[in-house]
Amino acid sequence: MLSFVKCAAMTTSIDTNIIVALWWQPDPFNRVAANMLGQAQKLGPLVVCAPVYAELMGDPGRSEAELSDFLEDTRISIDWSLEEEIWRRAGRAYQGYVQRRRASSETFPRRILTDFLIGAHASVRGYSLMTLDLRLYAAAFPQLNIIAD
Repeated sequence: MLSFVKCAAMTTSIDTNIIVALWWQPDPFNRVAANMLGQAQKLGPLVVCAPVYAELMGDPGRSEAELSDFLEDTRISIDWSLEEEIWRRAGRAYQGYVQRRRASSETFPRRILTDFLIGAHASVRGYSLMTLDLRLYAAAFPQLNIIAD
């Protein structure tokens, strides 16, 4: 069950998977993502970090202009700045992930650094993170307030 805490304006950082689910109607999480976004819009500002923007640019069905229009229409701003603390926190979280992955299954990591930059950005900024990937972010960033279904 999705839950939101009503409080002073809360900035919510949005993971790539939320927006991709919104864009693709057949996605089983399309309706969930739309509901999550609608609830977050009522609570305060929405933001994506630069790595999310770059991932969204990889969508073959979108132009840069269409992406800009979508972000403007949904009132999602872009935070282009990733200072040293974000990179360091992402690196530490990624290192922990690699160690956990190798210890549990002796296979190479499946995740890419971008996931950890997204989590570190929200963590350092004190934002909540909206994602469809609770397990990854909860393990990598235990203090992060995660909004997930």
